Amino acid sequence: MEECGIKVKNLRYVTSQPWPFPQSLMTAFMAEYDSGEIVIDRKELLEAGWYRYDDLPLLPPPGTVARRLIEDTVAMCRADYE
Repeated sequence: MEECGIKVKNLRYVTSQPWPFPQSLMTAFMAEYDSGEIVIDRKELLEAGWYRYDDLPLLPPPGTVARRLIEDTVAMCRADYE
């Protein structure tokens, strides 16, 4: 189960990054949607949603693992749909 309540499948490790607070290691994985509806856990997320790859909200800063995952996903979508 992913942190917004949906079920995922085909989980794959992508990368990791040191995170200064609280002395953590952020790990990044890619996965495919399996089932479920988004349910926001306010302890984990401020917001969550589904977005088209060509109509994204403000992105995380360059150099972050979150940004890399988004950029990798956008590249895959462009290859599939353009």
